[in-house]
Amino acid sequence: MHTPLTEEQKQTGTRISHIEVKELLEDNRDPLGLRIIAGEEGLDRQIVERELHRPGLALAGFLQPFTFQRVQILGNTEIEYLRSLSDRRRASAVRQVMEHEIPCLILANDNEAPAEMLRHAKKRRIPLLTSPRNTTDLIHLLSDYLDDRFAPFISVHGSLVDVYGTGMLFTGRSGIGKSEIALDLVERGHRLVADDVVRVDKKAEGILMGTSPEMIRHFIEVRGVGMIDVRRMFGVRGIRLQKRIEVEVRLEEWDDNQEWERIGLDQDSTTYLGVTIPMVRLPIFPGKNITMIAEVVALSVHLRVYGFNPAEELNRRLRNEIDRQRVRRYLIRDYE
Repeated sequence: MHTPLTEEQKQTGTRISHIEVKELLEDNRDPLGLRIIAGEEGLDRQIVERELHRPGLALAGFLQPFTFQRVQILGNTEIEYLRSLSDRRRASAVRQVMEHEIPCLILANDNEAPAEMLRHAKKRRIPLLTSPRNTTDLIHLLSDYLDDRFAPFISVHGSLVDVYGTGMLFTGRSGIGKSEIALDLVERGHRLVADDVVRVDKKAEGILMGTSPEMIRHFIEVRGVGMIDVRRMFGVRGIRLQKRIEVEVRLEEWDDNQEWERIGLDQDSTTYLGVTIPMVRLPIFPGKNITMIAEVVALSVHLRVYGFNPAEELNRRLRNEIDRQRVRRYLIRDYE
């Protein structure tokens, strides 16, 4: 039984407090070409911030705003500056920076580290890494990686399916039929992202990304049948690893005493991690084709992106007709 999220949990989520430098190195050996050249003993140092820092001013002696707790990036400018210094001044510049508890330093463009930097990295157990990427690409890709790792996230009980390119999060009480709807959508050619537990990450301002925990990835539980491996049964066409969540479909039992939206002028919404997305409350009763309705909801989201809202269009037509009738009645009275 899954416990519903409290409003506070929906808004704040969970954040990891740190990652170790060895994780940064292992995860980025291939995409960034990272390799370590000194300070291997310090790979257990912790990275606690997702922002990066270029220590140019610190190397020049201005240490007051030096954010040493961040990953330090040295590009061509910093290296050329150090090379321009005398041996004594270069040793002093490197020492005053590396005497701080820096998590690691990364040299862009496969720049050769000054001997003083190698020596201090070994002495202070500060990992010194290098990458063949230019400084701009390195900062951009590494920032994306750290944003992902430090992004707030929550786990939502539901199913996430890519329907016509729209990420649809199906929620509702346990046993209401979320997994069956997801399976039916996959059978109709759509793609499963996650079932039962959906991890929701806030990737950027206004973007929620949904994934599945690795343990249950590509599996659907159908009551009375058991576990279904969607990847093996439907092939790679029936799955995807992640998808932006663009609308929540909340499944609820039909209640004659409850008012349900019929026109669509009043669009409901819900908020996760501070990001508001449209929400459709869909009543469930025997014989109702929820799968087809889910496809219609997905296509409706596309139409809204392109500026077309059928409810508003119908409302416009009604207003125009009312205005025409009002003018007609006025003219009839005028000629009587």
